[in-house]
Amino acid sequence: MEQSPSIAIIGGGVMGEAILSGVLHKQLTRSDCVFVADPIAERGRELAERYSITSFTDAIKAVEKIKDLVILSVKPQQLEVVFKTLNALVISIVAGATVELVSTGLNHDSVVRAMPNTPAQIGEGITVWYPSRAVRPDQIELARQVLSAMGQEVEVNEEIYMDMATALSGTGPAYAFMFMEAMIDAGVHLGFSRKVSEQLVLQTLSGSVDYYRHKKVHPAQLRNEVTSPGGTTAAALYHLERMGFRTAISRAIWAAYERSQELGRGKKVKDPEKNND
Repeated sequence: MEQSPSIAIIGGGVMGEAILSGVLHKQLTRSDCVFVADPIAERGRELAERYSITSFTDAIKAVEKIKDLVILSVKPQQLEVVFKTLNALVISIVAGATVELVSTGLNHDSVVRAMPNTPAQIGEGITVWYPSRAVRPDQIELARQVLSAMGQEVEVNEEIYMDMATALSGTGPAYAFMFMEAMIDAGVHLGFSRKVSEQLVLQTLSGSVDYYRHKKVHPAQLRNEVTSPGGTTAAALYHLERMGFRTAISRAIWAAYERSQELGRGKKVKDPEKNND
């Protein structure tokens, strides 16, 4: 960009630092144009030393001179602490907080609601985002550049998709890590050292994802390729299906979706497994 935008990040936690690292790594702005507010002074000093930015414990001080972009990276319960009239574009990554909630609290219409995930910390995340109608084209471009600094980005045209994204991709890494953990522990139980078990599982999962991208076919087809009649894979899959593997994943994602809506105080959705007549 021709001129370095001024950016304030409210909340210096994991995702706040991921955004900070991304925008500086991609050279979207200069470090002296970035201000971070975190209630824990030690955390603020840590980020200031690591990235040569300015830190505050007071969110108001961090945003008072910002003209371009304010990023809200706090927990939903802390949102009211940073509410103040602003002139800059606001990107909120607060789980469940609707555009209306943020806009009303800030008395400000230029709001982008975004849901990144933790792989953003290494530039391999994916962020789903939704801009309010008041967001200008130049602000949309700024938002796109900032969010793409953390990996891939997907803009949606209806806010309803945000709670879905929270449940699927925002929370998704936790599902993957739990599956990974279970496989590693099973390998240790079989007799492998933890180091070897980790190596086998990590490469198996990483290779499987790359193979899926290369083949570009339905996952079921790839699963069938390695499932011989009466073989070891068939035996394993039988037990996964018997224990409700698919249903457990589906229900977990649905639960995250409901929780996201609850956090935003939105209308609760009906449980597809219950009779709601």
